[in-house]
Amino acid sequence: MSVDVLLATIRSALPAVADPANAAPMQRYMKSALPFHGVSMPVLRRTVRPLIAAHPLPDRATWERAVRTLYAEVSHREERYAALELAGHRLYRAHRDVDALPLFAWLVSEGAWWDLVDWTASLVDEVLRTHPAAARPVVREWATADDLWLRRVAIIGQLRAKGDTDLDLLVHALDANLVGSPFGDEFFIRKAVGWALRQHARTDPDWVRAFVAARGDRLSTLSRREALKHLG
Repeated sequence: MSVDVLLATIRSALPAVADPANAAPMQRYMKSALPFHGVSMPVLRRTVRPLIAAHPLPDRATWERAVRTLYAEVSHREERYAALELAGHRLYRAHRDVDALPLFAWLVSEGAWWDLVDWTASLVDEVLRTHPAAARPVVREWATADDLWLRRVAIIGQLRAKGDTDLDLLVHALDANLVGSPFGDEFFIRKAVGWALRQHARTDPDWVRAFVAARGDRLSTLSRREALKHLG
């Protein structure tokens, strides 16, 4: 019953704080088959986070069921954003470990678009930083998956790691997705490669310069431009 109450509360709250005039433009921008209510992200977070806190779920299995249900049984795209808020809420920090990675992989494959995938990647980033030894082999496999979006997560899954970046994992994810790889010509992969390199350049610019120079034409023009964007 706790899941039903939480989900019903979230679903009824979203249209109440929506600006319907924004719904169609938001749907066009995201190229979404799902309609939008017209809730901006700041408003969505201010609305949903207190509701999640007010309806705590008793255990890991219930939390996962709530996330999956809210994400799958969806009428408007904001409900998927609310599911990701639930997945990343502070109440459930202990659940975001290696055992949560199958859930996050499902969110990625089911969502299959950059807004949902990149948000989920931030959850994977957290698991990689808090449980590196257990999470690393899983994300390493994602880098060569038959799913473009799982590959994207493997590439950008350490954007917040800074000096703690696992360079072996980063190099594996990048090299598996350069030009000539199964998804290496896809925009969202080429952009991810450049983004990951640009972000790591804030920590180790010389490493990024050397990586770019060593890969030559295997690095797309887009990836190269993004990687060197702030390096002069």
